[in-house]
Amino acid sequence: MASIPAPRPQADALRSELHGRGQRLTPQRQRVLALFERIGESSHLSAEEVHQRLLKAEERVSLATVYRTLRLLSSMELLRELELPEGGRRFELATGDDHRDHHHLVCVRCGHTEEFESQAVLSAGEQAAGLHGFRLLECVLNVRALCPSCAAAEAT
Repeated sequence: MASIPAPRPQADALRSELHGRGQRLTPQRQRVLALFERIGESSHLSAEEVHQRLLKAEERVSLATVYRTLRLLSSMELLRELELPEGGRRFELATGDDHRDHHHLVCVRCGHTEEFESQAVLSAGEQAAGLHGFRLLECVLNVRALCPSCAAAEAT
């Protein structure tokens, strides 16, 4: 069985907040967070993909535990949840506000997700909010498309 990774700042924040809630940082919670820290902020994984990656790394965590942990980490704002129109949910590592207003290209066939930033989208969001008397909190655009692999498979 793989060893538990050494604590990192995110893990320290998780441990502190869990302690405040009367909970503890379990090895399973630490493994899920460590996976997202290893893959970086521009990776988007479903619960099933998290589970499969942990199994491949010989880290035993049940799928039910992965689901609960992803919900917990999202509620603590250590992960961000991306809800797709097709009913799928993907998760990414939450970072500072400098990465907050980014957008996603999502393949409707395989679920592959790529991030992009666009000042034009942010400007349109700010303009629309102002026009209707809203105060903009976040501006996120999800573009549904076919990734190059799926588009090529569809063409043949």
